[in-house]
Amino acid sequence: MKSIKIFVAVSALTLVSFGSFAQSVTATDLTLDGAEAQIAAQAQQQGAQYKITEASNGNVVHMTAELYK
Repeated sequence: MKSIKIFVAVSALTLVSFGSFAQSVTATDLTLDGAEAQIAAQAQQQGAQYKITEASNGNVVHMTAELYK
């Protein structure tokens, strides 16, 4: 009986994670502001919010973000 309860709990948590929306997006620009503007535009287009997860610069800025609703 205990294993059935655990199976049901794991199944329910799996369904919750599949119902969530998360998408990784990237942008490249010459400035941090330009890269973030591209991320913001992608988020707005999909009706989502964003959280920047990585940004690096050399000759250009490369930025990665997670979109979520």
